[in-house]
This record gives sequence, structure tokens and C-alpha cells, in this order.
Amino acid sequence: MARNTAPRHDPAELGELERGILSIVWRLGSVTADQVREDLERPLKDSTVRTVLRRLEEKGYLAHSLEQRTFVYRPAESRQRVAGRAAKRIVDWFCEGSVEALLVGMVDSKMLEGAELQRLAARIAASEKAADSGPGKSKKKIYKEVEP
Repeated sequence: MARNTAPRHDPAELGELERGILSIVWRLGSVTADQVREDLERPLKDSTVRTVLRRLEEKGYLAHSLEQRTFVYRPAESRQRVAGRAAKRIVDWFCEGSVEALLVGMVDSKMLEGAELQRLAARIAASEKAADSGPGKSKKKIYKEVEP
């Protein structure tokens, strides 16, 4: 599979068409330019779709393989990883680097509820436990339970 990457591209700089095409690729898993063009909600020339796919690959979001002279595109990065980079940009811009400030803002604006916070706390604890059980790790971290 061929891949030209620019893994630190800022997702905030993606245009509407790029985001739309990337969403299609994430949803379908692997696609040809024709499949993307058919799935788009607006008519575009084949050359336009191919150009956007090539640019998304250059930016590190997609990779392609060649199957019987047809480029088949696949995500090079997960939706969650790209979303994480986009969220980091928001945290840096609006919260002075504080993820806690972002989460408090999400709770205050009713974007996150207690059950979601509990799931996040459990996921963080599980991730930390896995990291702490690795070779040479002996740190223990304690997380306060979040009440729903």
C-alpha cells in the first residue's frame, strides 16, 4: 500500500469537501474515486474527486493500493485520532492547554452527562492500568470517581 504522509497536518485546515470525502472513506472503509463521487451529495467531476483524494493522501489522512489499475483508498488514520488532534487544537486555542477546562465547558453546556463521564473515567483508568503494568512500570494513579 502506497502512502505519502504528513501526519501532523492540522484537521482544522480541512475544507468542507475534504471533510465530507474523509467521512465517506471512514464509513465505507475502502473506496474508489467513483464510489466517493456516487456517495457525495453534490455532483462533482471525476477529476475533482481524484484530486481531493490525492491531497488527503498527501496530508496523511488516506493511503491507497492499486487493484487492477484502480486506486483503492483506505483511512491512514482513524476518525478518533484525527478528532483528538482537532480537539487538541481547540484546547490550545480556547482553554490554554487545559483538557480539564474543555471537559468542564462540555459539562456546563450539557454536551457531556454523568454516564458519559463515568465511561470516560473507566476508560482512562483501564488505559492507565495497562500502561502501569508494562515492563518497568510501578507508578499507581488514583482517579476520583465522577458522580452522574
